[in-house]
Amino acid sequence: MTSIPDIQDISCNQVHQHALAALAGMVHRGDQTVSARRYVSIAATVAAVGGLLFGYDTGIIASALIFVTQTFSLSTAGQEWVAAALNIGAIFGALLSGPVSDRWGRRPAIMVAAGIFIIASLGCGLAPDVGTLIVARLWLGAAIGATTQIVPVYVAELAPASRRGGLVSLFQLVFSLGLLLAFFVGYELSGSAESWRAMFMLGAVPAILLGLGMIFLPESPRWLLHHDHEQRAVSILYKLRGHRDIVRQELDDVLQADAGEAAGAGGAGLRTRWVRPALIAALGVAAFSQLSGPNVIVYYAPIILSQAGLGHSAALLTSVSVGVTSTITTAMGIALIDRVGRRRMMLWMLPVAALSLFVLGAVFLSSAPLVGVRLYLMVLSLLGYIFFNFGSLSVAVWLIAAEVFPLFIRSKAMGLASATVWVSDTLVSLVTLSLVEALGTTGTFWLFGVINLAAFAFVWKYVPETAGTTLEEIETALKRGNFYRTIR
Repeated sequence: MTSIPDIQDISCNQVHQHALAALAGMVHRGDQTVSARRYVSIAATVAAVGGLLFGYDTGIIASALIFVTQTFSLSTAGQEWVAAALNIGAIFGALLSGPVSDRWGRRPAIMVAAGIFIIASLGCGLAPDVGTLIVARLWLGAAIGATTQIVPVYVAELAPASRRGGLVSLFQLVFSLGLLLAFFVGYELSGSAESWRAMFMLGAVPAILLGLGMIFLPESPRWLLHHDHEQRAVSILYKLRGHRDIVRQELDDVLQADAGEAAGAGGAGLRTRWVRPALIAALGVAAFSQLSGPNVIVYYAPIILSQAGLGHSAALLTSVSVGVTSTITTAMGIALIDRVGRRRMMLWMLPVAALSLFVLGAVFLSSAPLVGVRLYLMVLSLLGYIFFNFGSLSVAVWLIAAEVFPLFIRSKAMGLASATVWVSDTLVSLVTLSLVEALGTTGTFWLFGVINLAAFAFVWKYVPETAGTTLEEIETALKRGNFYRTIR
């Protein structure tokens, strides 16, 4: 292979000499684009196991809480605390994990989160009293919150621009699989009053796999470059890209952006004015991803449908259909999000999600039993909402937040976006059944339909198209003040 021609001529003024020397040492290895592509896919898949834990521990409480209530004779308030402890812990985990991953690295932070998962899962299963269970659930939530902050950032910093959307969104797909796994485990282990202990402790198994898998994965090359580990960063970047020209260009872009931040561009952190459009876009999508109602359907569909006259078994079967549909839809979204684009998918699909909720609400205008055409229309509109909401907002939520922020605040800002998801989720969880009592089933579904339209309007005004652009190009657009104009 020929050597890199006059490497000093093609590098920017800010490129460090150590990084250049390391890159020059890579030229004799040969282009390994196929193996590099496989390496990125493996790294993203292993990291996405955090999403499996997220989904499993979020979903298993629905089955376990029945038996926990029997074991500890819980009051309604006790049940609410056991369920809500996870969300409360997740808010703090999302906010506090950013500084940890910034200081020690993305990879060690994920491994620490996996360790907390293991200990907290065993703590939940072995809890001798409800107080211990609530504390263990708080720590479990902290690990989940940390995972939702760190993993999307880690994968976004590993992935090439052309594949970033699908690889980061893999986290959401595995979350859906985790929910399905929780449903099936809860069903299979529902035979005895103490079965909830095994349900919780099984969460340690994927956590062990995540912790062990991360041992063999690399640190984020962007984090390494930001912390002056140039030679190691270039070596990892070459394994991830496999082509010297791609590595050279990406190295040049990262170091140029890093040098601009070191010169004072990023001094005030999240308060920096030019960062504000990214904050608005990411936090808005994070809030609407929950306020638009997906977890209302996932968690409360059986209760709402049973109260509306649908048989209990039929309501549970509909809930399983919701889980299957969300998984299939998320997989479809991952396949299309880099081709169609994040913004375009949301703009195309959110109006149909809203329409589905309006139709669903109309089905319940009559108090007559759900039979015949009304039953089919109810199922179709319910699954239609899941298809078009999960296929847009739920697929994009972690991706948008992981890619729009500049490197110097990416981890902290992602923590803020993740915390916004959890606060919004908690809010919706607390008010949904009250809304059904106050507005009725029809009014509740119509309200969430209006919120989906509001999400559409927000995306139209504040969320740019970032498909196919590098993280550094997004950062440059922010600094120049044309965040919306140049990458739509």
